[in-house]
Amino acid sequence: MPRPAASPPDTIAAIATAPGRGGVGVVRVSGAGLAAFARELTGRDPQPRLAGFTRFLGAKGEPIDEGLLIYFRAPASFTGEDVIELQGHGGPVVMQMLLDRCLALGARLAEPGEFTRRAFLNGKLDLAQAESVADLIEASTAAAAQSAVRSLSGRFSQEIHLIKDALIDLRMLVEATLDFPEEEIDFLEKARALPRLASIREQLEGVLDRARQGALLRSGLNVVLAGAPNVGKSSLLNQLAGEDRAIVTEVAGTTRDALRETIQIEGIPLHVIDTAGLRDTSDVVERIGIERTRRELERADVVLRLVDAGRPGETEGGTDIDLDLLPGVECITVINKIDLCDLDPARVEHDGRVELRVSAREGLGIDLLRKELLRVAGWHAHGEDVILARERHLLALRAALAHVRLAGDQLSALELFAEELRLAGERLGEITGEFSADDLLGVIFSRFCIGK
Repeated sequence: MPRPAASPPDTIAAIATAPGRGGVGVVRVSGAGLAAFARELTGRDPQPRLAGFTRFLGAKGEPIDEGLLIYFRAPASFTGEDVIELQGHGGPVVMQMLLDRCLALGARLAEPGEFTRRAFLNGKLDLAQAESVADLIEASTAAAAQSAVRSLSGRFSQEIHLIKDALIDLRMLVEATLDFPEEEIDFLEKARALPRLASIREQLEGVLDRARQGALLRSGLNVVLAGAPNVGKSSLLNQLAGEDRAIVTEVAGTTRDALRETIQIEGIPLHVIDTAGLRDTSDVVERIGIERTRRELERADVVLRLVDAGRPGETEGGTDIDLDLLPGVECITVINKIDLCDLDPARVEHDGRVELRVSAREGLGIDLLRKELLRVAGWHAHGEDVILARERHLLALRAALAHVRLAGDQLSALELFAEELRLAGERLGEITGEFSADDLLGVIFSRFCIGK
């Protein structure tokens, strides 16, 4: 069902293609009664859902550009309103001229995400599907893009609705029992309420697990390489990236600034950051680089603390500087340059701390490191069932699961049992947008690009 808008929609327009030059550029317009709008632009009536080659005309009938116009008549459009798309030559000047012409005809410049927001308000997409539009655009790996397409098609929303319907059915059963307490038949036992509650809990746990995996696909991990100068941080970055991205020399302190490279391991984006070596130094530039290293450590999800296998615990300036990490940040000690010490690649645990022995220069033990990063991330393959989730989805799923678990503890007080089921359903409704505050919608859609 369409969601009620705060006021009658006006006409919006925006350039829908990325800034810069290209073979084709698109200006998108959405509103009511756009057939007349298209007639002003082209001098002729548009045919719905038919791409027609035409000239785009200025206020005095002069040609601005020529290309394709496609007219989507409401409600059979992306936004549920009349939509026209002007596909012209993709130069920034001509695109701006077309946009200006649309604004002169009464449209206003669309806000970020406003086209998708209108699709949500008009019932063309639910909120999870709308968010997947932005996720698809921003996907940094093929696996993330495929997962976003599945969410856009409604797979995630369908699972949420199935669990929500099961909660409603069980809640109706409980409330019927409350309405007829004098009945001798134990409705809950006869209807197998507890097994049904356990099934709902298992479904929620499964969706939450796959959503956690999808959150990894969406945002990835920040992996910071840290340690003393000349322990092989840049060599390790090059080895993980599969190409020479960082300068490698025998001179300590070569890296003066953070160097970022995004790599993929089983579809998970890892944002690997090579940092300046940590040591006491009087070099002003190097000290600035070390301070930036400290800031990167504050944002890290995982820190790879590199140590030279030939001189563990030592640097050119004395002992290795301890890493000041935030609570919860995983730190893996990587013993590098084992090829110079006649050591074999290995994974060793000491009192719960992991140590990996590798050679970044020779590529020894790099597969062990990749597997360890997947373990730290909590990744396990789900095939095509991964849900590309956002943090708000995870929070809602965890809250719903908590209410379902509390419901299992309230069998002696059926009113509380039913209330926990209701609260669980509401939290799931937040995912698809059935229970969403306007300020939340504003935050979500403001992060979209203009024209989408």
